[in-house]
Amino acid sequence: MVEITYHKEGDFFVPDLYLEKDNYENNYIIGKYGHLRLEYLKNHKKAEYIIMFMNKTLRKHIVETDKQAKERFEILMKQMLEKNPIDENLKNTDSLKWTGLMNNYNHCIEEIILKELIY
Repeated sequence: MVEITYHKEGDFFVPDLYLEKDNYENNYIIGKYGHLRLEYLKNHKKAEYIIMFMNKTLRKHIVETDKQAKERFEILMKQMLEKNPIDENLKNTDSLKWTGLMNNYNHCIEEIILKELIY
């Protein structure tokens, strides 16, 4: 049985909680999508966030979500370019148009990822 210690703040006793070091893929650097998922859990799914935090599964969830999102981005971009190819000569002749098309693809794919995996 784990003994819980408390400290007093004002008139209340607050448990001394700390997070044990979670070594799940310790060398993995969490990217944009992992951080977005973490913020979403903190702000909109507090109960789910607390349960994962206490069960020490939060880091695993965030890392897996980040990996899935990056993989999904690559797959969707490849599919998008196969169905709607952009001529590479356009990059040299009209770079602004090429940049605009690529940004459009990026935003479309990001919306899909945000709806499917993050929110």
